Amino acid sequence: MIEIRTVSSRTDLNRFIAFPNRLFKEVPSYIPPLNSDERKLLGDKNPSLVNCSRELYLAWRDGKVVGRVAAIINRAVNEHWNKKAVRFGWFDFIEDYDVFTALLDKVVDYGRRHGMTEIEGPFGFTDMDKECWVIDNFDARQNSTTLYNPEYYVRFIERAGYDIRCRWQQYKMPASQPVPDKVARLNGLIMEKYHLRLLKFKSRKEVYPYAFKFFRTLNQSFKDLYDFVPYNEAEIAAYIKEYFPFINLDFVHFIVDQDDNLIAFGLSIPDLSQAYKKANGRLFPFGWYHLLKALRNFDTIDLLLNGVHPDWQKRGVHSIYYSEMNLKAIEHHVHTAYTNPQIIGNEAEKIWEQQYSVTPLMQRAIFGKKI
Repeated sequence: MIEIRTVSSRTDLNRFIAFPNRLFKEVPSYIPPLNSDERKLLGDKNPSLVNCSRELYLAWRDGKVVGRVAAIINRAVNEHWNKKAVRFGWFDFIEDYDVFTALLDKVVDYGRRHGMTEIEGPFGFTDMDKECWVIDNFDARQNSTTLYNPEYYVRFIERAGYDIRCRWQQYKMPASQPVPDKVARLNGLIMEKYHLRLLKFKSRKEVYPYAFKFFRTLNQSFKDLYDFVPYNEAEIAAYIKEYFPFINLDFVHFIVDQDDNLIAFGLSIPDLSQAYKKANGRLFPFGWYHLLKALRNFDTIDLLLNGVHPDWQKRGVHSIYYSEMNLKAIEHHVHTAYTNPQIIGNEAEKIWEQQYSVTPLMQRAIFGKKI
């Protein structure tokens, strides 16, 4: 018999966080997140709770946890996109369709009790959280910022009558592709014509004054992407604190206009996937060592975020930070780069396909249905 219990204690939350680490312990491509990061996201101090409500559930059978799920309602997203959707996230379960449906039914019930008329996921609270399931090439290499799932997740959700709402594509590419002379000359002309500057940072202290500008430009760049809603000031502050300590200054590419407005960005990080795997969810006693080592010695990078303010799109500005990424990769002897998921058909995805030697790595999708 399957019993679904609401997470109501710290012990329950620890079980919720630990479950996928146990379920996928022997899976080479699974990258466990840090337990401390998960507690911040799922606890009561997450700044996204200004706009969100949530409930966490564990599935039990024979005294063991066999699945978990988060039911989330993001009021800002629903208002912005004129919908009434409950989200499922942090959705993991053994290969048992009854466990799958029992957990998903709790999310549907939570949504109906709060007036929702549809369900979709996997999503987090915001787009900075891990989202969307792999739908092909399930054993491919994962970024430390992407969501792992086995094939049976997709098989089960399709069996339950869910449709794909949106698709993403990830790519692998040689990171040290030379920048053609023609492209370099064109970039110089663009910067001269529009009086643009590519910022160079010598210390993190120099980056932080541009951190809020970066997120505000990101908000504008991503505003038309599927289910995106701008990050609030508290969320931005939390993301700066969480992510900026990991950045390598040579892979921060900010472009500003003559008034020092940040108009475009390309942000990459060293590959941390194996460091996270070795840490196995814990910073102490040795997790911090693996992360520091990965930040200093790397030959692979993750292309984390890139975008151009809408007022500057279709002027070739993206080519400037892409070229700089290439040059820095060559300088650091980086041989491979992996993109984060790109919505199929959007401008960034077209650029990868048209201008770079890339290998499609995997597709991902969000699923949904009426309830």
